[in-house]
Amino acid sequence: MRIAATLLLVGMAGVFLLAHNMLSVHPAWGYVHAFAEAAMVGGLADWFAVTALFRHPMGIPIPHTAIIPQNKDRIADTMAQFLRTNFLTPIVVARRMRDMNVARAAGDFLVKRGDSTEGRLRAGAAQLFVELLESLDPDRLGLQVKAGLARQAEKLDVSPLLGRMLEAAIADNRHRPLMDSMIRWAGLTLEDNEEMVRTMVQDRANSIIRWAGLDGRLANSVLDGLYRLLAEILVDPDHPLRSKVQQGLEKLAHDLQHDPETRAKVERMKNDLLANPAVSDWWMGVWERLRRSLIEKIRNPDDAMNGEIGHSLAELGETLRQDPRLQLQINRFARRTLVGVVNRYGEQIVGLVSHTVKSWDASTVTGRIESAVGRDLQFIRINGTLVGGLVGVTIHLLTQVF
Repeated sequence: MRIAATLLLVGMAGVFLLAHNMLSVHPAWGYVHAFAEAAMVGGLADWFAVTALFRHPMGIPIPHTAIIPQNKDRIADTMAQFLRTNFLTPIVVARRMRDMNVARAAGDFLVKRGDSTEGRLRAGAAQLFVELLESLDPDRLGLQVKAGLARQAEKLDVSPLLGRMLEAAIADNRHRPLMDSMIRWAGLTLEDNEEMVRTMVQDRANSIIRWAGLDGRLANSVLDGLYRLLAEILVDPDHPLRSKVQQGLEKLAHDLQHDPETRAKVERMKNDLLANPAVSDWWMGVWERLRRSLIEKIRNPDDAMNGEIGHSLAELGETLRQDPRLQLQINRFARRTLVGVVNRYGEQIVGLVSHTVKSWDASTVTGRIESAVGRDLQFIRINGTLVGGLVGVTIHLLTQVF
């Protein structure tokens, strides 16, 4: 288009020379002469105007030319302020977000997993995550994660939490199955260690009982009594020993929440557990298995996406698509979050635009703006040439008529 506009200007110059030599031949050549003359003036004027925006015409530093390169910093600030005033305002963002159903769009994305664009997006994100996991030192990363968890655990007061959990379990009778399991475990333990119990009873019996041969019967009686007691406790939910155990659990729940001495003991136990090297070794093993499992699942996305992960994501997506109340909550959260981000960081965002433009050199700014405007710049020159010629013909006609 630049070549076409230049050739049109050169053509008008040729027509002007031809018409100038033919003026005496016929009056009509006067109109051609006027058209070409005015067209050259219009084309040259618009060429100067277009060129002066981006550079010095013919390299001559004429005042008020190369406007964009010389004012790129002011343009950058104006552009940033324009974005801040007209786009990155809470009202504009909230109004735009009100018309968007973010939750439904997320649901569609999760349900329609076969789309190639989404597949490339997922594959790229997965590969990036794998490379991150493999590039970091696993031992060092595991230690950092462990240290972070340990810091959080140290801040957590576990005693009241355990107390409330135990209190809630007792209130809902969820402790009874645990008590039943403990009674059964006690019975099985007693059955496995009958000979040890017999030996203990016989060793503690006096010599007369052993001489009379009653120590065996005494051991059997003790075992029978223990078995009978455990059976009675197991089948009777209102057994007195159950009540005693429950009272002890209720007192423990209370002490865990309100007794300073009990809370201090639990805190010391927690700290001792966190400082135990065995716990550290256990965590490092768990972390390494978790890391390898993540890498394996990401490297085999088809298996993972067709398995439980894919099924769960599809269910979540379907819920997001079908549940209006959930959509309302998520969309409201997304709108408030984005409005908050714009309100807090709008200046920093537009500042990034301004700083980026200012960091470009003059030729870069000129080239990018000129390329963005494109062909329309040369149409200005073409239109200036043609409109100038028409104005010249009109003026020549008026001078001939009047």
